[in-house]
Amino acid sequence: MPTHSHAAIMKIDTHQHFWHFEPQDFPWISEDMPVLRRHQRPVDSRPGMDNCGVLGLIAVQARCGPQETDFLLELAAHHPHILGVIGWTDLTSATLEADLARWQGQEKLKGFRYLLQDEPDLVEIINNPAFNAGVACLQRRQLVFEVLVFAQQLPIVIDFCTRHDRHALVLDHVGKPRIRDWLTDPASRQQWQQALTQLARLPHVSCKLSGLVTETDWQHQDDPSAADILHIEQCFDVALEAFGPGRLMFGSDWPVSQLAADYQAVHAIAQSWAESRLDRHEQQAFWGANAVRMYGLTI
Repeated sequence: MPTHSHAAIMKIDTHQHFWHFEPQDFPWISEDMPVLRRHQRPVDSRPGMDNCGVLGLIAVQARCGPQETDFLLELAAHHPHILGVIGWTDLTSATLEADLARWQGQEKLKGFRYLLQDEPDLVEIINNPAFNAGVACLQRRQLVFEVLVFAQQLPIVIDFCTRHDRHALVLDHVGKPRIRDWLTDPASRQQWQQALTQLARLPHVSCKLSGLVTETDWQHQDDPSAADILHIEQCFDVALEAFGPGRLMFGSDWPVSQLAADYQAVHAIAQSWAESRLDRHEQQAFWGANAVRMYGLTI
């Protein structure tokens, strides 16, 4: 039975971003996102984490460039609560082995992300022999590859994820279902659910319950509505049914999440859901133990 105990459970936030804001580096941060158009530092998210009892975090790349990995590793060196880094490197590069060797011994470097969602031709990149060789190289080195795609792209990457099964893959943001469109396009909800369920049949793929507050109609409301929260919980339910409690992890997607809700509100949605769906052992897995195992974190 689910438990409502508030006794201490180790909590890790598996998805935060940091940056020194320069407009040219972040073309996706538009003028109508003033909350993001500033420096975002580890000290800025720490109060929200402390209020919610979140022990540590994984810093995830937000820029595409080799300097991004060095930037995040430098932050991690100065902030012990950054437990791991998901960096960026050109996975199609002919010098990838040498590029990765540069970070040899960086124990907090846990993996890499490539912005598949932004590829103009996703089929081309995931079938590109150089890109596939790059992902295979990561897996040989026991580095996680994070899969970032929109809901409509999920079916396209299933075969790709099937091929790369020598180490963990992690799906970001539950595959980014467009909750804001569900009332007008119910078929999109069904298609996302079917693709997510199919992807979850791959035992080496895990899933972050993250990033969903900004998939709601956040531009036209101050906070997630009761209907939005219900839809987010339903997304979590689909993921739980598909992946099971052993392959789900909490992520806030701070500071991007601030477009729609503050840290405590994002945490509260996950907290309420977890307490009503998961027993204590499963809650421990969701909040921290799965991340420790998946990323090889040292606490």
